[in-house]
This record gives sequence, structure tokens and C-alpha cells, in this order.
Amino acid sequence: MTAKILLSCRSISKDFAERNILKNVNLDIAEGERIGLVGVNGAGKTTLANILVGTIQPDGGHLIQARQGIQIGYLLQSTAYTTNHFAQMLHEQDDVKQIEEFLKICSTLGLQQVQDWDAKRFQGLSGGEKTKLALANIWMTKPDLLIMDEPTNHLDFQAVEWLIAEMAAFQGALLNISHNRYFLDRSVQRIIELDGGEIRTYAGNYTFYREEKARQYESQLHQYNVEKKRQAQIEAEINQLQNWSEKAHRTAGKKGTAAERRQMGLREFERVKAKKMDKQVKSKLKRLESMRTNGVAKPQQEQQIYFQFDDASKHGRSLIEAREIEIGYHHCPLIRDSSFTVLRGERVGIIGKNGSGKTTLLRILLGQLSVQEGEIWVSPSAKMAYLSQDVNDLAAEDTIAQLLEQATAQERTEMRTLLANMGFAQSMFQNDIRTFSLGEQTRLKIAMFISQANNILILDEPTNHLDLHSREQLERTLETYRGTLLLVTHDRYMLERLCNKLLVFEHGQIRKFEGSFQEYTQKLDSPARQRNKRTNDKANQQEELIVLENRIAYVLGQLSQLTSVDPAYAKFDAEAKQLMQQKRELTARS
Repeated sequence: MTAKILLSCRSISKDFAERNILKNVNLDIAEGERIGLVGVNGAGKTTLANILVGTIQPDGGHLIQARQGIQIGYLLQSTAYTTNHFAQMLHEQDDVKQIEEFLKICSTLGLQQVQDWDAKRFQGLSGGEKTKLALANIWMTKPDLLIMDEPTNHLDFQAVEWLIAEMAAFQGALLNISHNRYFLDRSVQRIIELDGGEIRTYAGNYTFYREEKARQYESQLHQYNVEKKRQAQIEAEINQLQNWSEKAHRTAGKKGTAAERRQMGLREFERVKAKKMDKQVKSKLKRLESMRTNGVAKPQQEQQIYFQFDDASKHGRSLIEAREIEIGYHHCPLIRDSSFTVLRGERVGIIGKNGSGKTTLLRILLGQLSVQEGEIWVSPSAKMAYLSQDVNDLAAEDTIAQLLEQATAQERTEMRTLLANMGFAQSMFQNDIRTFSLGEQTRLKIAMFISQANNILILDEPTNHLDLHSREQLERTLETYRGTLLLVTHDRYMLERLCNKLLVFEHGQIRKFEGSFQEYTQKLDSPARQRNKRTNDKANQQEELIVLENRIAYVLGQLSQLTSVDPAYAKFDAEAKQLMQQKRELTARS
């Protein structure tokens, strides 16, 4: 049974200044459908999403809703949310059931006691925490159509798996704008590619889309090459016919001797022969012109984006050594008693839940923070290059030309080459950085970043905002890099492809895993590990429950000795309510 159409786009077009972003976009979204929207940075994916939501009006075409009152939820990228957005949302929300649902989803995503967060806590939200809060806020509304713009950016692996499971159970339609290949493979049944302002549809997940697109490209390229050979053959036939025709015309025009003139019909024969050849030439010229105008077009090859990294210089074997380190804050350490070594040439993936201390460790390696206890040694030969996950640190009013003026002559030359290879036209050099998409800003930062010699690459979510093609090109380049790589990413495919070692942030410690991410997940999924995990979880819950019950008994004992007018009563009363809520949640989990 065919699903009912929920929303339709008809001949949608949109221009910004002189740039044609969308043209003649036709799209149907059915009830309950799972769609992935992909395209290169700047292709217009977010623009199309805003038109569907209604925050941007198209210049041409129109939207058709199947019924009145269709509710559309829109998850923005985490960078679009301000620090006080969620604090205001909680304070302004007067629906108790919705608040309870919101807090329940937050807890599932690993955000505990959100209702007790103060203004300072909200101001310090990480990108992952913003995304989780936004997900919880939008998920509880249960919209008919949910549009999500890069929902997995900054999310840890557990949160991504939760989102995939929730999307499978979600009753409405979903439109996912994402560059996370694993996420698209697991969550969609149709891919829509936005290219050159128009859309192409592929029935399947991301892997099918890439395979089918490659097959179509090779098929069209083969047809194009066959047709080009046929055109060359026709051109050769035309040249031969023209030569014969010219010879026939010359023969027909000769006066000849008296004997030759007596040969009946000689000149008439040559004249007829020449006319016949002229007719064939005209026919073949017409056919050739038709083939050139209406024949198989040469398929457009995907933009080639090149990343180049300098080779690592070779000094010594150890580059980084951590000895019994404690990082975080004295009153609340993130990591305790951890030791590890990073050797030259290793490709190390750094994994762990949001807030476990991954970015803090990177800042310590860069000299921006210090360890609380222990020691971290970095080799004097280490030349570090760091790509952060923040793309907002470029001055919005600057241009590429102005950035080039700040570089040395050698760096300018290399940056110009890099920018050209990464798809930046010369005409873009005078544009303000604020006009670039987040993906274009990221590629600009990478160009700045790799123009200097280094032997350690520290990449903190390098693929956030990069389109799928750019991600794959970056992976291919990093595979050829011979230096040391430290990679923080939630892109499973990138981890599996690039990293042969892991630094795992788990249970308040950092431990090194000598193997790939795939080997790590297989070990986690082993039956013995699962049994041990369940046993440990149950033991931990029982221990936590005992601690809670002891504290509850103490607080209730204090309350029994106080009256409501005593200054300390309100404090103990609030703590008692909080402890009882924690006990209910813990009991429910067990």
C-alpha cells in the first residue's frame, strides 16, 4: 500500500544575491518516510530545510501540505543555539507533562538533573550537550515531520545509537541532513542529493546511494565515450565523402578530348555521383550536429578536493607519555590515575562519552591547561597542528585575501594551491567569511592548518560540517599521512578506516586499547563482557542505592527535629525531594 503524501514541493527556486541556490526543486515526502538529504557544502540543504519549515520563503514555486495543521519540528545545528536558549525554555515551560518528558529524554541521553542546572552551567554547554538538549526538546513534541540538520555532530556513540533506535520507533516522517555515513546507513531508506540547485533521488541508504551513483557515472561515461568514438568515425566518413565529392566535381567539369566527350554520359555520371555524395555529407553533418546537441552528455565528475600533509620528521620513538595523571578540577576530576604512551606514527582514536575529558586532554597537550596530578611529557621534537571543532573563531568580516596577507610568502603560495584544490574559486577570495557555509569555513581552516610543517595532527571532530565527499577525500589523504594522528571523532567509518589504536575514556580513567575501533566494539559485544557488565552495573546500582538510602535516612532524621520556620528546614526539605527522585530513577533502571 502506497503511503500518503504529507508534503510536496513544486518547482521551488531560491536565489541569494547573484547565486542561484535552488532551481526547479520537486519533492514529495510521504507519511512515515525516512529520507537523507545530502550534497556538498553550500549546495542549499539548509536553505531547502528552512523553506520546508517556513522560515524562508521561496522565490518561485510553492509548497503543498496534505492537510491543515501539519506540525514540523526542526532540529538546528548545535552552533545555532545560544547558551541561554534552554534555560529560558525550561523556565517558560508551564506544561508539567512536557517538562517531565523532556527531563526523561535528557536523562536517557546522559544529561542528569537538568532542572537543577544554574545559569553558569548552561553557559558552559558543550556542542554535544546543546545537541542533546535540542533533541530532547524537539522529540517530546512528536511532530508529523521532523527535519534534523546534522543531528549527530558532537554526539557520542551511545547518543547516536539512542537516536537511531528512537528514529526507528518514530511514527512521523524524517528528513535528515547529515554527513554521518553510519547514521545515514542505519536510519534512512531514501537519499535525496542536492546538486546544482536540483535534486536526484536514490532508493536506498547511503551505501547504496554511493554505489548506485558510481555505477550511473561509469555507465554514462561509457555511453559518452562510445558516442564520441562514433562521432569521430562520422567525421572521418564526412572527410572521405567530401574528398570524393570534390574529385567527382572536378572530373565532371573537365572538357576532355573529342574521344572522351563521345563517351556517352561520362560527365553526367560524375555529376550525379558528386550530387549523391554531397547529399550524404549533408545528412551526416546533420546527424553529427544532432549528436553533439542532444547526445549523451559527459557526466560531471565530483569535485576533487585535495588535502596535503607534510611528512613527519623522524626523531625518537615516544612522542607523548602520561604518568598517573589526574585532569579536570580539584573538586570534580574527570580523569584519575591514568597512564599511557603515544608512539611516533601511531594513529590513535580518542573515544568516550560527552564530557568525559577528551577535549580537556587535547588542551593539556597543547599547553592551554595543566594536569592536576601526575605528569604529561611531550617530546621536544613534536610539531603539533590542532584543528578544533569550533568554526566560529574566524573573524566574520575578514576575507580570504586578508587572511593571506597575514601569512608568509611561502605560506601564501601553498595556501592558494590548497584553496584551489579544495574548491575555492578566485572570485571567493573577496567574500566575507560570514557568507561561507560552515563546511566551507571548515575547509578554509584546514587549508590554514596544513600549510605549516608538523609531525602530529590533533583533529577534534574534523568532519563536522564537511560534506560527504570532502570527508571521504580527507580520509584518503590521512591514510597516506606518515606522521602521528590523534583523532577525536564520532564518525565510526572514519575511526574504523584510520585508527589502529584507541585512547578510551571510561569510568574516570584513560586506557589505551591496542587495536582498531571495530576490534574494540567486538570485544564489548562479547557474551562474557556483557555478562560482566550487567553484573557490575547491578552491583554499582545496589551500592549507589545503599548510599542514597543512608543519606535519605539522615536527611529525614534532621527534618524530624526541625519545624518549617527553622532556617535549615527548606534546605533539608529540598535535598530530601532530590534524593527521593534519584532513588526512584535508580530503582526504575534496576
